[in-house]
Amino acid sequence: MGEEVQKIRRPNLRFNETEIKLVLSIMENMEKPLELMYYFLRKDSSKTFVMMLISANELNMEEVLIKEKRDTDILFTIDEDKNLFALICQETKVNGAYRFAERILGTLVRQEAKDIYCIEIEVRSTKYEVKDLIMKSIEKYIMAEKEKREREIIFHTL
Repeated sequence: MGEEVQKIRRPNLRFNETEIKLVLSIMENMEKPLELMYYFLRKDSSKTFVMMLISANELNMEEVLIKEKRDTDILFTIDEDKNLFALICQETKVNGAYRFAERILGTLVRQEAKDIYCIEIEVRSTKYEVKDLIMKSIEKYIMAEKEKREREIIFHTL
């Protein structure tokens, strides 16, 4: 009986401990900056933005991202052990964000990085709460890792 109950309950658990800690880290680092982006978006709905989560191993990701990003892009270290970073790309739409991600992935591949994962969420309105944006981004990131979708740009719009 106990084993049957465990089998029934287990699929309902969405995140393991490591993933929960990752979600909390993203919330801690990103909630206030995203609230600011929402404020700008409410003032001028034409100023969409993109949030990117990107990680890679066996190179200095921060150095690559600093070199590739624009002055208006905001870089955040989420998890140093996972080499996971977030970028908020202001006034960016789908095409620009995708080209930017392609450029970064190209650089990472040329530098022989391993385990490259990239998620981009374009935010067009403030319809969803900031926490929804954070949860959607981490869900996409975790699924990309589980499905081994390396060197792929996974794009979503809210």
